[in-house]
Amino acid sequence: QVPLVESGGGLVQAGGSLRLSCAASGRTFSSKHMGWFRQAPGKEREFVARISWSGISTYYADSVKGRFTISRDNAKNTVYLQMNSLRPEDTAVYYCAAATRLSSYDSQYDYWGQGTQVTVSS
Repeated sequence: QVPLVESGGGLVQAGGSLRLSCAASGRTFSSKHMGWFRQAPGKEREFVARISWSGISTYYADSVKGRFTISRDNAKNTVYLQMNSLRPEDTAVYYCAAATRLSSYDSQYDYWGQGTQVTVSS
């Protein structure tokens, strides 16, 4: 089990920034690859970013590349998503997830947080 708790969501104007955090419990966090996904109302959940267990490898969806940065601090059992230049279309519930295999597919992730709402006003 890897309980995950997201925080840092909120309401921000277009062009603004937010940093999401995902805190994990347990001793296996540092061995897990981590991902961020999001789900907007009426839409399917989509991949946002992923990071390898070591933090060396990162990968982003085209829609957020150059604006979002994923990082992790294994000493703090926490993964982050820095979101800059936010747009109204970034509005969604954001979820962090943990996986044994490095992947952009949500089916490959075994553990999920409860989500945090991000709302970007125009």
